[in-house]
Amino acid sequence: QVHLKESGGGFVQAGGSLRLSCVASGSIHSIKTMGWYRQAPGKQRELVAKFSSGGSTVYGDSAKGRFTISRDNTKNTVYLQMNSLKPEDTAVYFCNAGIQYGVGLDAFDEWGQGTQVTVSS
Repeated sequence: QVHLKESGGGFVQAGGSLRLSCVASGSIHSIKTMGWYRQAPGKQRELVAKFSSGGSTVYGDSAKGRFTISRDNTKNTVYLQMNSLKPEDTAVYFCNAGIQYGVGLDAFDEWGQGTQVTVSS
């Protein structure tokens, strides 16, 4: 079983920045995809940014131009640098990873517990 641990959330004023981190730990053969989703109260969970299985980055519309995803494969860690934050960015941010537990096995979707980001106006 893999554990995804997010950190870096908090309270920030509009226009500010935050950097989220997510570390995957456990019995991992390989990480196929890894990234961030968010869910605001009363809304569906949406993609923020992720690394696809081919290694390319995919950004949700709300993140383009303001957020940057990066990773350290040696540490099984993905980061999300969030700049120019807006009140509408307020949400719980979840780390997601597609984990391959063994050779030839399909990747399994794993989720962290989430970290709260609150942006005040």
